[in-house]
Formats: sequence, C-alpha cells, structure tokens
Amino acid sequence: MNPPIAAKHPHPHALHGDVRPDDYYWLRDKHNPEVIAYLEAENAYFDEQMRPLRAFQEALFQDMLARIPEAEEVIPAQNGPYFYYSRINPGHQYRTYYRRRAAHRAALESAPEEVILDVNSLMGDGDFLSVTTVLASPDHRRLAYLENHDGTDRYTLSIKDLDTGAFIDAPIQNVFIGGSVAWDKTGQYVFYVTVDESQRPYQLWRHRLGSGESDALLYQEDDITFTLGLETSRSGDFLFLTSDTKTTSEVRYLRADEPEAAFHVFQPRRAGILYSLEHWDGSILNLTNEGAHNFTLLAVDAEAPDPARQKPLIPYDAKRYWQMVLPFQTGLLIYGREDGLTQLWLYQNSQLRRLTWDEELYTVTPGHNLSYDTAEVLIRYQSLLTPPSDYAVNLVTGEKALLREEPVRQYNRADYVEQRLWATADDGTHVPLSLVARKESLLHTPAPTILYGYGSYGANSNPTFDAARLPLLDRGIIYVIAHVRGGSEMGHSWYEDGKLLKKRNTFTDFIAAAEHLIQEGITTAGQLAARGRSAGGLLMGAILNLRPDLFRAVAPGVPFVDVVTTMLDASIPLTSLEWDEWGNPEDPEYYAYMKSYSPYDNVAAKAYPHMLVYTGLNDPRVGYFEPAKWVARLRDTKTDQNQLLLKTHMGAGHGGSSGRFAHLNELAEEYAWILDKIGAARA
Repeated sequence: MNPPIAAKHPHPHALHGDVRPDDYYWLRDKHNPEVIAYLEAENAYFDEQMRPLRAFQEALFQDMLARIPEAEEVIPAQNGPYFYYSRINPGHQYRTYYRRRAAHRAALESAPEEVILDVNSLMGDGDFLSVTTVLASPDHRRLAYLENHDGTDRYTLSIKDLDTGAFIDAPIQNVFIGGSVAWDKTGQYVFYVTVDESQRPYQLWRHRLGSGESDALLYQEDDITFTLGLETSRSGDFLFLTSDTKTTSEVRYLRADEPEAAFHVFQPRRAGILYSLEHWDGSILNLTNEGAHNFTLLAVDAEAPDPARQKPLIPYDAKRYWQMVLPFQTGLLIYGREDGLTQLWLYQNSQLRRLTWDEELYTVTPGHNLSYDTAEVLIRYQSLLTPPSDYAVNLVTGEKALLREEPVRQYNRADYVEQRLWATADDGTHVPLSLVARKESLLHTPAPTILYGYGSYGANSNPTFDAARLPLLDRGIIYVIAHVRGGSEMGHSWYEDGKLLKKRNTFTDFIAAAEHLIQEGITTAGQLAARGRSAGGLLMGAILNLRPDLFRAVAPGVPFVDVVTTMLDASIPLTSLEWDEWGNPEDPEYYAYMKSYSPYDNVAAKAYPHMLVYTGLNDPRVGYFEPAKWVARLRDTKTDQNQLLLKTHMGAGHGGSSGRFAHLNELAEEYAWILDKIGAARA
C-alpha cells in the first residue's frame, strides 16, 4: 500500500511583503468530505504499516497492564464530616467517586462507602468520555461535575442531589474544562465560567438552584487575549475570579456568604504583573511577581483589602521560585521550585522550613487536600524510582507519616538507577537531564534511548514515576527527560529564556541534550528516538528540521507545527491567548522569527528520520490540520525512504483516547513503533 498523497490547492498568504503559498491550507475544513477521506486514507495506511508490530504492541500493552495496580485509588481526604476519594476499579475504564462519613482517618475502615458518582455509567454510545471537576457543595448535599463526550473544551455542568440521586435543574452547556465552577457558602448558588466560539473561557454566570430563574451574567472578559478562571479560597470564605494572560493578571473577589453581591477588583491589570490571591488568618495573601522575579508573598487585612497596604509576609529569596500557596488554619504550605526540583515549604509561627528528601531526583506536590481546619496536610512524593507515595505532614511539627505507596506489580527498585546529567547548550547554559534505566543497561552502552522534551508555557517535565515505562526499561531502553528552557525547572527566568524571541533556545537545548548523550557514549544517533506532545510536538518538528541526523525515530503527538498560520488566525480556538507565548506575527519582527523555526514552513528537500505523528479531529488546542498539513508537505518534499505515519483519532481531542485501557493501548502502540525503529529487544 502506497502512502496517501494530498492534493495541492495553492492558497496564498501575504504579510510584510512575504508571499507564502500554502498548498495544503484546504485541509483545515473538517466538514469537507475530501478532507475526511484524506485523513481516513492516512489512517488506513497507518494501520497497514503497523500490522507487523501489532503482536509487539499487544505484548507491551499486557506488560504495562501487569505492572499497574488493578485498582487506582486517590487517598481519602477529609472535608467536614466526610472523607472524599475516587478509585478506578478492576476492569473499569473510568473513575468512581466515593465518600465515607468519619470523624478522623483511623475511623475510615469501619465507615460505610457511599458512591457519589460512577463515571463509567456516563459513557453512552460514543468512545470518548472526560469528567473533570467533581465538587461537593459546602453542606455536602449536592454534587457538581463537568462532563464531555467529544474531546473539546466545551463541558456540560450537571448538579446532583446526593440524598435522592436526582438531578437538580437542566444541565448547563458550554462550561470550560476546568477551573470554572464554584459553590457559594450555602450551597444554594453555583457559579460557572462559559466559553466563546473559540472555546476561550470568557463569561462568569451565577445559577440559583431550583429557582427557575434565568442565570445571571456577572462578568464578561472582552479582551480576547485574556481568559477567566474561578476558584474558592481554601477557607471557603471567598470566591476569586482571575482574568489573565501569561504575563498579566487581574483578580476579582467575592465573599462566599454574599452570593448576590458584586465582585470587587483587588488590583487592576498592569502589563507584566502576575498575581494570585488566597485567604488566611484574617488576611488576603497575594503571590505576585511585582518587584520579585521569582514571586513573593504579601498580606493585607481581609476586611479592608487595600493593595497599597500590603506587606511582605515572608522575606523574598530570589533562589526560590514560588508557584502556589495553600493556607490551612494552623499554617501555610507553599509549593515551588529550588535547586531545579519541586519543593514544599511549611510556614507556621513566622518560621519557614523546606521539607527534605533522601533522593537526588524527586517530585513533590500538594496532595488531595479539601479541609482548611486541619493540622494534617496531604502531600505526594515520587521519583523516577519511587512510586507515588502519599504522606500526611503535621503543619506544626513538620513530621511526615507515609500513608500509602502506590502498589506496582513485578517491580524491584534495586534493579534500576536514576541519574542527573548536564548538557551544555550553545550559549554555555547548563541544561539538566533526568535519566532512568536498568542498572545493567548502563553497563552495556551505547544503548537504545528515548529522549523526551516539552519546554513551553513554563510547564515542567518533572522526574516522576511511570509504571508503564518499566516494560521499556526491561527491554534495555534508557529513558531521558531533557529539562529545556521554556519550562520553569530552573526558575521563572528559565521560562522566559525559552519563549517569544528566545524560543529557539528550547530547540537548541534539546539538540545539546541529544549530542551529550551521544558524546558520553550512552547512545548513538542510530539508537536515539525523540518524543514530545503538543508544544513538545513543536519541539520535535523544529529539531527534525535543524538536526535530523541526530535521531533514528521521532514521535510528535498532537504537534503544534504550523506556527505562523495559526498565530495569524484569531478565529482558531485559543490562538489569541498564545500571543504572549510565541508573539503576534502581525509584528514583522515576530513574523520573521516565528517563520525561521516553524516546522511546517521549514520542511526541506532532505532526509528525515522515521516519524510517527498523532492527532485528534476534535482537538481545540492544536487543530488536526496542523499535523495533517505538515505530513502532506513532508511526503511531497523529503528525500528519504524512512517511514512517515499519521494517525488521526476521529473521535477525540488533545489527550487522545479517554479510557484507562484505551489510553494505555495507544501508548503501547507508540512505544512498539519507537522500539522497533531503535533496535530494542521485543522479548
């Protein structure tokens, strides 16, 4: 079977005197039968080419299933008289949400288990289901949850009576995927954020349960570069509505016991100033970058929250990058980064202390905390070798108590090793790498290696445990994470040095990581694969154009590869929100810079590695047409005979398949292809 050839329909783009004929622009219209026929032809070619690997894929899938626990449970967290938690039960694709009525953790086992939501029962006739927010009312009588069946960011808000099981009022449509629902203090009102035509969260509404009244529109964000986010303070006393871009924010607040009052602006938006609010000990806390590049924590009287009266709560330390503050009645838990890793600090009685850990590499995050009035704070610890482990930390003493380590079958951590490596970028910057492998694999190098990267939006690629990665390591794979600029691994400046007119640092950092692995004898170009998703897919596309010789195989998932065209079209979902990350190509300087690295615009007549490209037809973040166009141009232009595959999930969005097993099987499919190309053992 020959690969599909997309027809060329030239479509001129002209900007700043640059005429850009785009032969594959027509693939944007998914309502065009010719487009669907082309995608289905690519899927048929993909299936035909993958047929020899299906047995290997199944073997990997079964090995992954053999490692993960039969049931996956979130540790119960206390909220008033109940402990709330969720579990994926054996044989189920989706979570079931539970609660037990108990005064303390020791009484949990004797308390009866109550099902409050079985996500599996919501599946219906389709093959995609996502349930995000699951939020009990303050009086514990009602449950609000968000549900989606097409992979977009348009969710349906349903409200369930937990006493009767009946639904209250009609479902509410077009609610944003998350950070969009909050209760008032009485549980009689629910606030929610809806999306516009481009799926941008832009309107705040108030709904009074059972009233029959029309919902009240409270605020609309008209600046198309801003989005809305809604949350309740941990104390439950305030609602905070945030309008923000990636560089500027503005927060409105409302007392949760005054649901019909007006929201008030805390501090008007000012370019370059980011801040977020919390409530603690009679004060409004403000975590802000104003005068503090890595963010500082200010406090002001909650009864008269005048920003001019704010004072530092804790002295600023530029070595610490603070990202979140979680107040509890007896103290604060602060989450951030230091020394290139995630960290947690406890603040109590004017004393600040950082939690310490024994491993060189680790990831520690706040856990599933629901209660404000508690001295027991849940945190989650893991590393490349240590499975996710839930601890209870005493805010007063700092004492840590291990509650549970996630079970992993057929795993002996003594057989594996993790290491921190450092690559040197073109400008002399030292780029951290995290490596995990079986011990014997490092004794027989060079070895087949997978290099993963992301590097955008300040998002971090932390060294976390992955049971599904173990079958790869057991087949001799060395797995490496490149913590390239564009993330925040080394602080906020690490992010700023990998965005806008410094974006190329992300790509050259990843290339430096690959070169370091080869120079150190860990692998060779013929044994090295690269993978990344979304903006990490852009990274894959860029390095393919810059240094295709370094890699044997590359797997870009839902890749953002048509940067210039997408950033020019504000009608595409979420495009206007991205200008602070990539720049607006209406500006000639940004246009030229973006075009210099945009993967689609830089496809050339040269040899490329083997490539496997994934996308989703309903993806609201990276339109399916970007990878479709990219693959079409590559097929027409590249000079090699290496494999180029495109798989379009015709019923999903950015995250691929939604079910636990379906998602794992897709991962096994990708890994089977990668391992085959880099010569890893199949046994």
